[in-house]
Amino acid sequence: MAYPDLMTRPMREEVTRLGIQELKTPAEVDAVIGAGEGTMLVFVNSVCGCAAGGARPALSLALQSQVKPAKSVSVFAGVDTEATQRARSFFSDYQPSSPSMAILKDGEVVHFVHRHQIEGKHPQQIAAELVAAFEKHCG
Repeated sequence: MAYPDLMTRPMREEVTRLGIQELKTPAEVDAVIGAGEGTMLVFVNSVCGCAAGGARPALSLALQSQVKPAKSVSVFAGVDTEATQRARSFFSDYQPSSPSMAILKDGEVVHFVHRHQIEGKHPQQIAAELVAAFEKHCG
C-alpha cells in the first residue's frame, strides 16, 4: 500500500528543492540510472523518522560540497514501489533498506549507505561521510 500524496509531498519537495531529480517509474529509472555514465547519487527516500531526522538533512548539507556527483536522483520507497524496485536492481548486491544512498560511477556502485548507517547519527555525521565519499569517487 502506497502512502497518500498529502503525507509524502513535503518529503518529496524537501528532496527536489535540493536539485535532486525524482524518478517515479521504472522507465525513468532505466533512462537515467541505466545510462550508467559519470557519477551519480541515488537516494532511496522514505517516510521513516531516520529519513526525516538524518538522511534528508544530511543530503542537504552534503550537496553543498564543492565535490559532488554529476547527477543526483531519488526514488521513494513505499510510494513509487516499481521505480524503487528497479533502482535497487542497480545495487542488488546490497540489502534493500530505506532510506539508503548509493554512489555510482559509470554504472558501478562505489559507495553505499544503509539505513543502519543513518539511524542514530546526526545529519552532520552522515553528511561528512557522504562528502568524504564524494571526494574519493567524484573528484
